[in-house]
Amino acid sequence: MAKTSPGEFMRQVQAEMRKVVWPTRQETITTGIFVAILMTILAVFFLGVDSLFGAIVRWLLTLA
Repeated sequence: MAKTSPGEFMRQVQAEMRKVVWPTRQETITTGIFVAILMTILAVFFLGVDSLFGAIVRWLLTLA
């Protein structure tokens, strides 16, 4: 692999940063709200699954 000088590396980084398309404020807000909603749904789902398995384990332990 060829070595690049620090100056060449910085020019390459700047060239790549010019290619970046940053999201708009509205896209960022929409994505954030979507992530928060999905996180809440998944948290409630896993709470339910965990509670169900906990109840099953407690029931099985009462049989022993």
